Amino acid sequence: MIRMTKLADYGIVILTHMSMERQGSLHTAHDLAARSRVPVPTASKLLKSLTRAGLVLSHRGRHGGYGLARDPDTISVAEIIAAIEGPIGLTECGTGTEGACDMESFCAAKGRWAPINQAIERALQDVPLSAMRPQTPTGQMVRLGGIAEVAP
Repeated sequence: MIRMTKLADYGIVILTHMSMERQGSLHTAHDLAARSRVPVPTASKLLKSLTRAGLVLSHRGRHGGYGLARDPDTISVAEIIAAIEGPIGLTECGTGTEGACDMESFCAAKGRWAPINQAIERALQDVPLSAMRPQTPTGQMVRLGGIAEVAP
């Protein structure tokens, strides 16, 4: 089974919660941890990684917090995963990192993973953060505070 790490999953969950608020809203790490049920230290670590990657903005001060750096329609799931995990790939050799695998010099499948990894990355690139929001049975996206937005 191919699986994403818990950290990448938690990062997507935290950003999904952030995307459900109006653009420009700020959130503390404690607030996001409580809403997503991700432990506070893990949420803080993820928010720092996402800030370094330019997906989240950090505002210091008494009324500070974290906010999305861009509209949720322009942030891809691939960007989130790459910000937390590094290059997307099923295998080390498929990420293009030279010398990442001990078997690289004699591997019969060397070079065959790259097209597969690229297809997966393209698929994840096509999924915006906004698509990760919960939807009602009528196809409307749910926003916090009871305000719903019709899905595109």
